[in-house]
Amino acid sequence: MPWLKWYKEFTHEWSKLLDRSVPSLGSMTTTTMLFSQQPPFVPESVEAMTVRIDLPPGDPGSPPHRHSGPVFGYMLEGEMIFELEGEPERVIRAGEAFWEPGGDVIHYQAANNLADRWSRFVVVMLCAPGQEMLVYVDDEELEQRRDRRAVRA
Repeated sequence: MPWLKWYKEFTHEWSKLLDRSVPSLGSMTTTTMLFSQQPPFVPESVEAMTVRIDLPPGDPGSPPHRHSGPVFGYMLEGEMIFELEGEPERVIRAGEAFWEPGGDVIHYQAANNLADRWSRFVVVMLCAPGQEMLVYVDDEELEQRRDRRAVRA
């Protein structure tokens, strides 16, 4: 896969720029690395989707689900309660980046943490071709895997 070789070389060069602002030629534009993560897997013949999610005030978000590949996100405004299988829930605030590995990992919640304002975030999802990007997890499986969910306060 020639694109993967190019991507790895490009990523290697780009990773040298982490934690630095890089001025572009001829303008005042800067580029700032927000987040870097090596996912445990990337589906073969990957399809990428970029989506903006708008959560109304107090919205619980989607029910527990999983993705066919890794997901990378950036919180545009507001706050989100974010919980993945095996990790405690946490709040992600505007200006913060996040990710989830996809595959078998259950994403329990991505809820608006604010009762009086909308919260918005953008995600880039890497999908396995021919598979649904988001698959809801049924109650039976949630019960079978309840020991994998972090203890909640």
